[in-house]
Amino acid sequence: MNVKTQRRQRIKYTIRKKIAGTTEKPRLSVFRSNSDIYVQLIDDVNGNTLAAASSKQKDIVAQKVNKTEKGKLVGQAIAKKAAEIGLATCVFDRGGYLYHGRVKAVAEGAREGGLKF
Repeated sequence: MNVKTQRRQRIKYTIRKKIAGTTEKPRLSVFRSNSDIYVQLIDDVNGNTLAAASSKQKDIVAQKVNKTEKGKLVGQAIAKKAAEIGLATCVFDRGGYLYHGRVKAVAEGAREGGLKF
């Protein structure tokens, strides 16, 4: 593992010590690859993923926008799925990434879609 990955892993573990998702208030986990972004609503008590969205979904791929704007679309998509299963609140887990750029865009998109955190 390189230094950057180790640093992110250390930050990720520190965040995970402090926050955990429940069935009523799941954890909104973000994973960012070089080309795509993935989000999940996770219930840590039961170990279930309640909903997921990514920039690989057909409706998001169809829109030719930059990665930050794709992040915002992914945030709106997860908020829509959360509303369908009756969730209004969640805990945001940035996954060791800085709250900046694509990760921030996901959070803003989810807030616009109606999720509260």
